[in-house]
Amino acid sequence: MNSSLQSALQLLEASSHAIAFTGAGISVASGIPDFRSPGGVWERHDPMEVATTRALKSNPEGVWRFLLEAFSLTTKAQPNRAHTALARMEHAGVLHGIITQNIDALHMRAGSRNVVEYHGTMARCVCMGCGQTFNEPEKIVFSKGFTIPWICDQCGGLVRPEIVFFGESIPLDALEKSGQLAREADLVMVIGTSGNVAPANTIPYEIKSRGGKVIVINPQETSYAGMADVTIRQPAETALPELAKAFSHHH
Repeated sequence: MNSSLQSALQLLEASSHAIAFTGAGISVASGIPDFRSPGGVWERHDPMEVATTRALKSNPEGVWRFLLEAFSLTTKAQPNRAHTALARMEHAGVLHGIITQNIDALHMRAGSRNVVEYHGTMARCVCMGCGQTFNEPEKIVFSKGFTIPWICDQCGGLVRPEIVFFGESIPLDALEKSGQLAREADLVMVIGTSGNVAPANTIPYEIKSRGGKVIVINPQETSYAGMADVTIRQPAETALPELAKAFSHHH
């Protein structure tokens, strides 16, 4: 085990309330490319045209063309070793929760229980007209005869996933839960996020400012470099199983 993993392990062992803060990088090994990466979804679609509330009203079909692409990515994806390692760390009592910017629901599917989905999830859709919700929306989206945009069979309203579009505010529930997790945390593992997306990117700083420890796990440079107590320059799916293994005997 290399020295940065060793140092991270010591910090985790000394912590009483560790949390994880995850971004797109943790899901790349599951086959979901970062939307912002070269060749990513935002090179093919202008987010302002397909991922804003204005677009939902003015061009629901265009929005749904983009959403079909997003659904085909998230539905095919399986949790990878990084997701399952975090779930194991939670079951071992080392990790107290996850705040994720990802909308792929892979933390939940890996068995993590205390997950705050800061930017919402593709795993639930809601009708903007009558508010009825649909779990497992991919079953409807990929069923025979489905046409876009998705129109509610109850009221004729437009159905959308419960994700945070550009210009929308973070759901109150997610803000409250992430705020509480961050306040209680004495350590945060920042995994697979460059730290460029506001307002989520302030969470590690909050924890640091209260004297908490920061472990950054990312093969690329992040904007957290200057404040990290330990930086592990490895992909999450390599580093996290190593850390989780050390705690598999705890219970």
